[in-house]
Amino acid sequence: MPNINRRHLLGATAAAALAPMGLPVWAQAWPARPIKLVCPYAAGGSSDILTRVLGEFLTRHLGQNVVVENRAGAGTRIANDYVAKPLPDGYTILHAAAPIAIGEALYQNLPYDLHKSFEPIVSTAIAPLFLVVNAEAPYKSVAEFVQWGKANPKGFTFGSPGAGSAPHLTAETFIRSSQAKGLVAQFKGDAPAYTELLAGRIDATLTAISTAVPHIQAGKLRVLAVATEARTPLQPEVPTFVESGLKDVVGYGWYGLMAPAGTPDTVVERLNSATNAALADPEVKKKAEAAGLQLRGGTKVAFRSFLDAEVKKWGRLIKEAGITAE
Repeated sequence: MPNINRRHLLGATAAAALAPMGLPVWAQAWPARPIKLVCPYAAGGSSDILTRVLGEFLTRHLGQNVVVENRAGAGTRIANDYVAKPLPDGYTILHAAAPIAIGEALYQNLPYDLHKSFEPIVSTAIAPLFLVVNAEAPYKSVAEFVQWGKANPKGFTFGSPGAGSAPHLTAETFIRSSQAKGLVAQFKGDAPAYTELLAGRIDATLTAISTAVPHIQAGKLRVLAVATEARTPLQPEVPTFVESGLKDVVGYGWYGLMAPAGTPDTVVERLNSATNAALADPEVKKKAEAAGLQLRGGTKVAFRSFLDAEVKKWGRLIKEAGITAE
């Protein structure tokens, strides 16, 4: 055999050994170095807690350090934009939150596109939203609260942790479904809204329950309903709005892993499998529920379908109600 043919054959054999099944070497070796898991919120909140718990589990499961990086601000847009830009090699992953879907209708000229810039990996958790009122208020059920709101000339006054957030839009959905008047006042987080509720300056909040738990246990606040499709194991005794006759009042915060578009399917599938294993772990569940979160999981296809539904649902409400991010 001529030398040139032998060299060609040896080179082809070596290439095949390094990249079986035609995949690039870096994809075969993944993960070969630490993975960056980006959290769109500041340290200390439920999103950060779950991100770090998942990071610890994935570090053990994947054999590489999963390093959490907090990139808070601008309603998660800073983190979203940051992750949309890196090379899609599986080493920069976003722990996305609900505003990424809401923002498609709320903001003009986003530097990324939810459908084109990201590859959904897996839904990780939801943060159920609870209708919470002052314990001294006369209403003790959703029906009584709706009746009170209709009789009140000014209707309801809700507290929200921020314009365009899932709690804001879910409260707007409740007001429209109840066919009463209403106003959603914006605060910088849940804590200030609960301060106003305790003082009797607003009628209700429709937010995550973790901040309110001490006040509920002290008998100062009362929970009337939860805005999930079915009752949540976090507060199984609390009825849903669906049970209370308001079938359209469904909304919650949520989290899920996403990679930059173009990330190899092998990497996405391995992350999906490893994360589902984490979400089935009793210790992960315990820590998540302590932070007011209900774990999910599932396929990347199911997560993509959920994202599409969220974009359509909130986009329709934002347009009909004339909601802005101001």
